[in-house]
Amino acid sequence: MAHKKSVSRRSFLALSGTLPLAMTVGCGKHVPVGLELYSVRDDLKKDLPGTVTAVAKMGYQVVEFYAPYYDWTPAYAKEVRKLMDDVGVSCNSTHNSPAALAPAGLGKAIELNQILGAKFIVMASAGKIETLDGWKDVANQLTQAADTLRPQGLRAGYHNHQLEFTPLDGKRPLEIIAAGTPKDVMLQLDVGTCIEAGSDPVAWVVANPGRIHSMHCKDWSRTKGYDVLFGEGEAPWGKLFAAAESTGGIEYYLIEQEGSRFPALETVERCLANWKKVKA
Repeated sequence: MAHKKSVSRRSFLALSGTLPLAMTVGCGKHVPVGLELYSVRDDLKKDLPGTVTAVAKMGYQVVEFYAPYYDWTPAYAKEVRKLMDDVGVSCNSTHNSPAALAPAGLGKAIELNQILGAKFIVMASAGKIETLDGWKDVANQLTQAADTLRPQGLRAGYHNHQLEFTPLDGKRPLEIIAAGTPKDVMLQLDVGTCIEAGSDPVAWVVANPGRIHSMHCKDWSRTKGYDVLFGEGEAPWGKLFAAAESTGGIEYYLIEQEGSRFPALETVERCLANWKKVKA
């Protein structure tokens, strides 16, 4: 396969009662675990079929393609879909630039995501927005995209980084997006960046019931940053899983790794091994 450019009060009380149990024996609910393929970006650029096959053999059930997928042709997207079907993984969402969710670019995104079988078209970043009015514009764009996607059986989403949890004029930008978009717009939580920015990811999930349909399970440490593997950092995974599964509306988890002391494919295999221990 030739590779193109690759690339409520009641809810809170219920959650509070589940946390101690979740911390010791897991959450019980089966939610598939996948991989954000940015974690293996160099391998993916060199050999997409081999990389996706290797990830599936490790035991990942879902993959998320990141922004360069938007350069694919529909024919190539069909090849990738066949590959995923053959190796037994699904693509529930893709990461996209703001342009892909603008009126002029959304048609192509819809076509490619429908071929891939995705449910969510996620804005991976809004860029450097410096005012609250600017963030309101982002929320308006997501709302308009959601209105277009809904009849097509697709939903819009937004993925945070540190910026969205960093207060601007006393307000966190992600609060603007959450308040300014329909409830079916997914708030895809990037755990590590939320923690690094000084916010509580569990509190965020509880405050936004039914909107955390997927979560980037990326760990972070004050001493090692994002080089730590999943489960080696400061994220309160037990409490997060309990919140996501009782309140957040989680449909699938995505492990993401920005780098580590190991090669990329070995890194994500080790992360999955740690996942099985933490999530047991």
